[in-house]
Amino acid sequence: MASKRGPPSAGVHRPRGGGRSRFPLAIAVLFSLLLAPLIFFVGRGFYTSSHDNDLPGPGKQGAAWRERLAMQHIKSIFSKEVIDVIIASTNDMGPYSLDSFRKNNLSASWKVVGVDSSVITNSEMNQTTPDVRQETPKVRGNDASDDHSQMDSPAKLARRQLREKRREKRASDLVQQDDEAILKLENAAIERSKSVDTAVLGKYSIWRKENENENSDSTVRLMRDQIIMARVYLSIAKMKGKLDLFQELQTHLKESQRALGEASADADLHQSAPQRLRAMGHLLSKAREQLYDCKLVTGKLRAMLQSADEQVRSLKKQSTFLSQLAAKTIPNGIHCLSMRLTIDYYLLPPEKRKFPRRENLENPNLYHYALFSDNVLAASVVVNSTVMNAKDPSKHVFHLVTDKLNFGAMNMWFLSNPPGKATIHVENVDEFKWLNSSYCPVLRQLESAAMKEYYFKAGHPTTLASGASNLKYRNPKYLSMLNHLRFYLPQVYPKLDKILFLDDDIVVHKDLTGLWSVDLHGKVNGAVETCGESFHRFDKYLNFTNPHIARNFDPNACGWAYGMNIFDLKEWKKKDITGIYHKWQNMNEDRALWKLGTLPPGLITFYGLTHPLAKSWHVLGLGYNPSVDRSEIDNAAVIHYNGNMKPWLELAMTKYRPYWTKYIKYDHPYLRNCKLSE
Repeated sequence: MASKRGPPSAGVHRPRGGGRSRFPLAIAVLFSLLLAPLIFFVGRGFYTSSHDNDLPGPGKQGAAWRERLAMQHIKSIFSKEVIDVIIASTNDMGPYSLDSFRKNNLSASWKVVGVDSSVITNSEMNQTTPDVRQETPKVRGNDASDDHSQMDSPAKLARRQLREKRREKRASDLVQQDDEAILKLENAAIERSKSVDTAVLGKYSIWRKENENENSDSTVRLMRDQIIMARVYLSIAKMKGKLDLFQELQTHLKESQRALGEASADADLHQSAPQRLRAMGHLLSKAREQLYDCKLVTGKLRAMLQSADEQVRSLKKQSTFLSQLAAKTIPNGIHCLSMRLTIDYYLLPPEKRKFPRRENLENPNLYHYALFSDNVLAASVVVNSTVMNAKDPSKHVFHLVTDKLNFGAMNMWFLSNPPGKATIHVENVDEFKWLNSSYCPVLRQLESAAMKEYYFKAGHPTTLASGASNLKYRNPKYLSMLNHLRFYLPQVYPKLDKILFLDDDIVVHKDLTGLWSVDLHGKVNGAVETCGESFHRFDKYLNFTNPHIARNFDPNACGWAYGMNIFDLKEWKKKDITGIYHKWQNMNEDRALWKLGTLPPGLITFYGLTHPLAKSWHVLGLGYNPSVDRSEIDNAAVIHYNGNMKPWLELAMTKYRPYWTKYIKYDHPYLRNCKLSE
């Protein structure tokens, strides 16, 4: 072989693994240059010796002689380390041949003399190149074995170095792949940035720039941003005496505001909006060149942000105030319905004003319900949903109590729309002569001067200044004894043993007779608890800074809900629940223990006397919580619209309203005449 530099463009063939390719390229070149004269001789000796091993007699001695002579010549040229590597590689991978150097280890700049290496193929090379591969001599005897034992350590070292080189190569390949991925991302980002329009003309470039995309309100938002910056520069121009620019900004600001109007989407904008947008962009660029001062602009924007924050807080209070006010009102349709029913009731002859099956009213073996309401439509939904889901409606008895204003309407509605086989009876709370101020503390307190001032004094702050939260406790329902009548159930129904109390803002989904068989374990009240990890516990409703509250109650005690409660009236009488209520109500005359309402005194009165029911009996939150789980609603026996968003009000949540409206017949003549519809 002879060396000859190939053309610069020639590729260099690198070893890719396999047995013979592991032999270092430098040793291959050295072997070719220095041992060319010996290759044939040594190879011949190896070849002959390997075949002579099979020959008997003197042939074996001649082969051994040639082998020793070849080894002496090689040892005189190479160091012991090189020979150890050659021997180890030969033992591992078999004998070497020149073909292995030619095909695997030589670069493109080396060629075989006499053969056109530029066009030769692997198959042709195998055919045209003489096979000079020789078998490795099998050295026998003590000397050979000693040499083999001495080379073990260098061989392992060489193989370890080769493995490390391969690992380094794999690591470099991975790094290269990572660099290629980063390069692709950078190129993609560069291409994306080319699509962004950074032109100043027509738009204020340092303010928010929306992509020209599918956003239906991008122009609206850009115009609002321009108006904000125009106000900033308007103030700065006036401060610096730039009157011409001030007038120009003021004019364009008004024009942009008119073009924007109340639009919330680009489709709602006035046709002059694009023109105003461009004109304002030019003017803001001009104002920036003349007036821009980082410190001034920052200060103006901060002041505007604080002002906007104050406005948001004020609007939140106003919204809460109005929602509380709306919750107090009765829709015109329901008011109309009550008036028409009242007129028709008093036109009836006395004999037609009576309900059938009056004998069931005091039968303790039937299922009795207590419902106190002044809303005819709401009461009808409670009764209809209960009857429609009852297994045997004939065993259900409804005790309705209302005020004198709605007494005629409530009677007329259920006389003209009887609840099937169920029994119903309507009473007037104002006819309960025993319920007077000498017996009932809350009535006495409502008649006091302090309470009248709290509720009715014209100068009393009922606006945003007093906080919308206080308005909640001045709801007129707290003035009605219908709300406090729940503490007098044994007095109202002395012949009954158990009764199920229902609010008028609930809807019944399932048969409720199972509640009468619930073992209350000697407790008086069966209710669903409402406390989570830290919500709706006693400290939310009661004033624990008061020593009377702090001494007698646990602030972490779990609260429960009114709306669907099963009461054991026998235990009620034994434990004198009404007397406990009177005691605490007298102590709260100055509202130092709790604010107004019936839940706080209920928590106090039934403290330690409430048995928790399964949550599926009573699901709450449909009057204020938009995220009540649909599965909980579907599995509930009773759903409760507690909160301000009652289902009969316009502010009701539309997704919950169908659960309520399904029990109303809107084609009824009374409802049509009062224009009540879904």
